[in-house]
Amino acid sequence: MSTQHDWKFTRIGGFSQAKMQRASDFLNLKDLDQKLWAALACPVKGLAFDTRTLALLDGDNDGRIRAPELIEAVEWTKNTLVSLDRLAMGKQPVALSDINAESADGAGILASAKNILVQLDKADATEISVEDASNAAAALAKSKFNGDGVIPAASTDDEGLKTAIGEIVGALGAVADRSGDDGVNQANVDTFFADADAVIAWAAATNEDVLPLGDATAAAAGAIAAVKAKVDDFFARCRLAAFDARAIAALNRKEEEYLAIAAEDLTVTADEVRGFPLANVEAAKDLPLTTGLNPAWAGAIATLKSAAVDPIVGDKLVLSEADWNTVQAKVAAFNTHQAAKPASAVAAIDLDRLKELVASPAKTDLTDLITQDAGMADEVAAVDNVERLVRYQRDLEELSRNFVNFTDFYSDTERAVFEAGTLYLDGRACELVVRVDNAAKHAALAGRSKLFLAYCACTRPSGEKLNIAAAFTDGDSDYLMVGRNGVFYDRDGKDWDATITKIVDNPISLRQAFWSPYKQLVALFEDRAAKRAEAKAKEAETKRLSAANDVAGAPGEPVKPPSIDVGTAAAIAVGLGALGSMLVALIGYATGLFTLPFWIIVLVLLAIFIAISTPSVVMAYFKLRKRSLGPVLDSNGWAVNGQAGISVRFGRTMTEVAKLPKGARVDGKDKYADPYNPWPSIIMLLVVLGFVYSLMNWFGAVHTLTGGVIGTPADEVAPLVTVVVDEDAAVPDAAAPAE
Repeated sequence: MSTQHDWKFTRIGGFSQAKMQRASDFLNLKDLDQKLWAALACPVKGLAFDTRTLALLDGDNDGRIRAPELIEAVEWTKNTLVSLDRLAMGKQPVALSDINAESADGAGILASAKNILVQLDKADATEISVEDASNAAAALAKSKFNGDGVIPAASTDDEGLKTAIGEIVGALGAVADRSGDDGVNQANVDTFFADADAVIAWAAATNEDVLPLGDATAAAAGAIAAVKAKVDDFFARCRLAAFDARAIAALNRKEEEYLAIAAEDLTVTADEVRGFPLANVEAAKDLPLTTGLNPAWAGAIATLKSAAVDPIVGDKLVLSEADWNTVQAKVAAFNTHQAAKPASAVAAIDLDRLKELVASPAKTDLTDLITQDAGMADEVAAVDNVERLVRYQRDLEELSRNFVNFTDFYSDTERAVFEAGTLYLDGRACELVVRVDNAAKHAALAGRSKLFLAYCACTRPSGEKLNIAAAFTDGDSDYLMVGRNGVFYDRDGKDWDATITKIVDNPISLRQAFWSPYKQLVALFEDRAAKRAEAKAKEAETKRLSAANDVAGAPGEPVKPPSIDVGTAAAIAVGLGALGSMLVALIGYATGLFTLPFWIIVLVLLAIFIAISTPSVVMAYFKLRKRSLGPVLDSNGWAVNGQAGISVRFGRTMTEVAKLPKGARVDGKDKYADPYNPWPSIIMLLVVLGFVYSLMNWFGAVHTLTGGVIGTPADEVAPLVTVVVDEDAAVPDAAAPAE
């Protein structure tokens, strides 16, 4: 960190954050130790921040903004402005007098800014705004030539060139123009015409050797290729049958295979039939071309006969293996020529059209248009730089409050760029809401934040969808469960239907943690009671069915009494004995406890009550102290550098629990409320009064206040601990004095 700049820090969120409030802070940002930055990288998507500014900052177009890119943006702005005072204030527009005309970039930006203002009929303006620069950039992008070296069809009035551009795009794919339209660049044009030349040259090599049957050669070659594998298979089987007659049965299909398919509805194209040989296999047999063929291949063989066999070897009813080889050899040159055909998609275009394009001046005209468009690059870059400058001056200060430090997140008035909106659910408004792509993947890391996270799927009637993760940092989680519905308001004020799809359970408050053991105990009892009742119901139903079966049994058949296993009886006896021992012990403890003064009994019970809740409260306390924003953002692609802690106090500001407005009054009584039961209050009052009376009586205050009428005098109160001394025990002699 630079020793020449007096950096100022603020301690918030558990770590020291560098303030970015002065021009000098931005001037020295490159020297700030990056270990002191709140974040070192953030994603471009999913932020409530100007997307165009983020795109300009993302110099390598990797979808992320890193610390060096932010530093580079500040350094560039420093070189183009006379002062960074307005940058530090986050103000816009940019005053023309603030642009540094002494620097090369500044001079070009100043000239371009003045030109933009003239085009916008603001020649007398002394400043340029983001809106002015954006409008100029958008207009330039839609112009015929916009400096990107890409020519869409709209860039020319020549219908022939428009058609050529469409054909090039169709064959080689489109290049996106700055305007958003599909177009072509010089590389596309060169590739297209080079491929067209290759296709034309290939076509020129076609001669009588390549087309022995003239225009019918292609059909013959296609017919041969369609059955080549099956015909070769047939002749191979016949040669094997000639070698050993014992193989004939195996080379033809077995009877069992015919039986397997005979039970089904057969078609000539059935896969089972197509797998059979073309014809019955015999030693050195010729292939029949009309009868005795596998019905699934009869059509293909008929095409082979008419398209290839008849024109090449004459009209025959059978095809010998020698004739088959002659037929294949006849189209071998054609097949070789076809294999040499250029693989480019340009070859799919009609050959005459390709010749027409190559002979026309289309390539030269397109090259001239691309050159003319590229010639606008400097002017376009100057306009881009104007837009870059006005956006940087307006936005870099805000981005630094969410990158170099997290002051917006800890602010009482501002909202951080990663906060997606507000979720209203279960009587609470959650401010800490982030967008997520995949809830399961996000929760794997975000769960380490120690925050209670509810992942929600949000939808709108228009069909829009998004997923969010909301942090509940106040209240309790009793009624937060998968399936609950709420409403999410995004930063633009649009409302979404939100449904909880996943929960990452963590403590929300110490109050919840204190009562958690008892709620879990009640839930356990309810669960056990429900299961017990269900078991009893099933048992009763089983007995009823058993009784009905007994009644329906054979008349006069005696009913056997249920037998009791000896081991079972012994186990019951042991269990009853253990239960009795436990009851005796409890009665003994209770008897000893109730011999104490009432106020001591109350304190003991209160201590037991607190002891049960203490482990849960202690664990929750440490988890609440470790709540951190970092894992939530890291799961979204951030590189959070600091702790970014969320204290209990700060958490209460991030989740607002429903409460009546100040001065509001509630009229009337809920007529549907359950009847008021006064006994809990009466019992609590009696316990408190008994505790106070017992405590005062222990110290003799009751006896003194009533003038001795009631109560026990203080000197007659028995001590809590009685020390028993055996008076008959021998007292050891004192040690003899040393001589």
